Amino acid sequence: MLMTFFREEHELFRKSVLNFVEREIRPHVEEWERAQSFPREIFRRCGELGFLGAHYPEEVGGSGGDWWYAAAWGEALTHGRCAGVAMALMVQTDMATPVIAELGTREQKEEFLAPALRGEKIAALGISEPGCGSDVASLRTTARRVEGDYVINGAKCWITNGTRADFITLAVRTGPEGSGFGGISLVTFPTDVKGFRVTRKIAKIGNHASDTAELSFEDCRIPVRYLLGEENRGFYYIMQNFQGERLIAAVSAVAGAQLALDETIRYTQERTAFGRPILKFQVWRHTFAQLATEIEAARWLTYRAVDLYNRKQDATREITMAKLFAGELACKVADRCLQAHGGFGYAEEFPISRYYRDVRLITIGGGTSEIMKEILSKRMGWG
Repeated sequence: MLMTFFREEHELFRKSVLNFVEREIRPHVEEWERAQSFPREIFRRCGELGFLGAHYPEEVGGSGGDWWYAAAWGEALTHGRCAGVAMALMVQTDMATPVIAELGTREQKEEFLAPALRGEKIAALGISEPGCGSDVASLRTTARRVEGDYVINGAKCWITNGTRADFITLAVRTGPEGSGFGGISLVTFPTDVKGFRVTRKIAKIGNHASDTAELSFEDCRIPVRYLLGEENRGFYYIMQNFQGERLIAAVSAVAGAQLALDETIRYTQERTAFGRPILKFQVWRHTFAQLATEIEAARWLTYRAVDLYNRKQDATREITMAKLFAGELACKVADRCLQAHGGFGYAEEFPISRYYRDVRLITIGGGTSEIMKEILSKRMGWG
């Protein structure tokens, strides 16, 4: 369905991504899920095809497109039926690199951003820690100035692309202990620095094809010139960066829910019980009608947020609502669609089983649903 927000060039871009997904991702999904990884070459191919930089300015190696390209990208990736690959690629495009484009020096953009958009370097975003996930203001990883360098000590957890990232957009504490959100900074951190270590690759219930790591930093020295923006202003940069991360999550959640519902409807048209197709039972027709209505509502809430964000207006309220509503709905759709498959929904051979376990992350990553509600309550003056 063509939406009025998407122009012809967006749809051509979407078609290119869909063709790539069908040719180079879908045939390998089962293999990559078993291996719990996918080839580094996928990043390079996406860079070669212009996907990674579609909504970045031309002067940093992008194509100069608007944020509707990001929306088309996020929607098209869901058709790979492999959330792990999609998440790893979206970390590259919409989580780890936007703040470098916004705040980075020319040298930082040349060293980190440009090769990331070409797919030559893999990026990760390092914010969450073992002792503080959503509570960013309490992070403990420190960066102490020593002779023109930052000396970094600490640990990060739940880092997508963490086992093979070439650099990390890293949140560190540059202020004194107890400085809270006012003492946080962002730096670009090359992972070939002495003292950096991947502590472990975390086994997860879903998103198997993407790597999620716990990382440690022991007296890691990087030059002060890797500081992004102003020192001790990192918390504000992180909060702004979260907007794009949460928005692409909402976009993907809606697209994934739609795909799951469409495929389940086709299944219930073909599968019979008690002498007739499952879809002929009123309980399922009504269930799908309700889900279709809620997905449409989520889509327009999300597109409203994309429209505001694309026009560089304050969309915090709308993005938070979209992430909350679309994420919770995606989990509901997964549950109902798996149920409609009966026993086959519980079998690994059916894609709905992978969707069911993968989609559960959406209400956790990028800020839990509970955090979204807290943000909204404060924005509305209730907290």
